[in-house]
Amino acid sequence: MKIAMLEPIGISNDLLKNYENELKSLGHEFVSYDNRVEKEDEIIKKAEGADVIIITNLPLSANVINSCSNLKLISVAFTGIDHIDLKACNKNNILVSNSSGYSDQSVAELVFGMVINLMRNMVKCDRATREGKKRFGMIGNELSGKKFGIVGTGNIGTQVAKIAKAFGCKLFGNDITENKEAKALGLKYLGLKELMKESDVVSVHTPLMESTINLINKEKIELMKKEAILINCARGPIVNSEALAKALNEEKIAGAGIDVFYMEPPIPKDHPLLNANNTLLTPHVAFATKEAFIKRSEIVFNNIYKWLEDEPQNVVNK
Repeated sequence: MKIAMLEPIGISNDLLKNYENELKSLGHEFVSYDNRVEKEDEIIKKAEGADVIIITNLPLSANVINSCSNLKLISVAFTGIDHIDLKACNKNNILVSNSSGYSDQSVAELVFGMVINLMRNMVKCDRATREGKKRFGMIGNELSGKKFGIVGTGNIGTQVAKIAKAFGCKLFGNDITENKEAKALGLKYLGLKELMKESDVVSVHTPLMESTINLINKEKIELMKKEAILINCARGPIVNSEALAKALNEEKIAGAGIDVFYMEPPIPKDHPLLNANNTLLTPHVAFATKEAFIKRSEIVFNNIYKWLEDEPQNVVNK
């Protein structure tokens, strides 16, 4: 079998070499690339002859997939798979396995970095200190005792609930199915509109699907408390950026922490959130820690090992 890693997955050369040696010891060919290309003809050239490819969030169109005549498995070093044409994969009998679970902790921790940063005005305080100012106008709020709403209570949402509980928050959740582990933490499920009304913090963790595009829209944002903050470390299109920016600038909500956008950063200079009040923006880094990348590599290569043993795991399209 030929296995091709089409882009870096954030691990050391030594660790990558260990995986390469293991695959070669099993009689397989392994090639890897230390750069990322996005032109379709270049992707096709890298994947030429491969039975298995490894990617992160590199877009794979139907044209690319149809051009990879030997391809049988895509091991995705990412949780979301909305960048892959699954219809083309199904048509060509190609399995797609993701790496769900690798970034549960890293994403959850960034959520609370954002929440505390916003509630305690940390960026403003830093700027004021450097400018020789005092704390006037910098009085913040405590997270303890606040109502914490989680939209999407899967693995990451449940990890967020665990941390919120440790801070002494009251937990609310919304999802199409109720998570027993989340409920055991004391989380109460509400309709989305009610959650938006009741919560002091709303954190979005639902996957991107047709039904979740623009889920947090103008109507939902207008239901939020004036003192509430919104966090999105899931997918950009779930939250309406224009409506959110308007609500922030009109002081209808207190703040927002955003790690994801309609496109991958860099975002355009005229993006509405760049000029929105009390907004903390990060360039899609919630998943990106050294620890998470090591976990991710283990899942990515275990997906391949299990598939070679005819016991595929983490399959998302069958």
